[in-house]
Amino acid sequence: MSRNKNIAHILMLVLTSVMLSGCYGHKVIGLLQDPKDNKQLPVYEKDSTIQPYRIHVNDELVYRLITQDANLGKILNQGNGSNYGSSQYANSYIVYKDGTIDLPYMKPIHVEGLTVEEAQDTIEARFRELIPDASVKVALYNKTFTVIGDIHSGEYYIYKEKLNIFEALAMTGDLMNSGDRRHVRIIRPNGDAEPEVLEFDIRTNTIIDSKYYYIQPNDVIYVARTKSSFVRVESYAGVLGLITSSVSLLVSVVNYAITIADRVKTTNSNQ
Repeated sequence: MSRNKNIAHILMLVLTSVMLSGCYGHKVIGLLQDPKDNKQLPVYEKDSTIQPYRIHVNDELVYRLITQDANLGKILNQGNGSNYGSSQYANSYIVYKDGTIDLPYMKPIHVEGLTVEEAQDTIEARFRELIPDASVKVALYNKTFTVIGDIHSGEYYIYKEKLNIFEALAMTGDLMNSGDRRHVRIIRPNGDAEPEVLEFDIRTNTIIDSKYYYIQPNDVIYVARTKSSFVRVESYAGVLGLITSSVSLLVSVVNYAITIADRVKTTNSNQ
């Protein structure tokens, strides 16, 4: 009996060591860690020259015209309600391959490569050729980002001017524990050129105000699954349950093997 207990103790120690090494500890999944405490984390420089989003081909714009001329304003605003950021009330105008948009009663206006504010000034100047007191508000219609991978995938709306990576991921319900936080990627369109791929470790607190911090329209955030995730468990409760069931099974097998061996030994001695 003592031999069985010793075997059970050894098995429990081995299983405990293996399973605890497979848990998701703070250094593996914790966010905003200080590289001083975790030497494996990268240190990113602050980026004080964050560039505003520039309009690309296939983007869609919406506008609202404000003028004292009620009749003319009604005609030119047709389909463009006061809620111009809402798909329910606004017509959108696509940016064609030549970089222009076609607005009602206007010649094509080139907007590719402009910021939304610059496009607004350009469109307003064109309207003022017809209406001297024209004031125009322009917004990007396709102001969304996409998330794929080991996370709640989907397309989400950028609801404010500067949406950071943590706010973006919170909108999806946060990362899975098995998501690879060391190699998060942002795939960012770059007009007709190859998309830019930004890869970073989201665990470090130096990501704040770095070039990886803010999300832009049309970004695709990709979170891969860690290669070692199949040997990891979600919680210590799961570890204890797995250890208990595994030890019980192994002890039963060992006891059975010892019983058979003792019977064989007894039979041989009797002969």
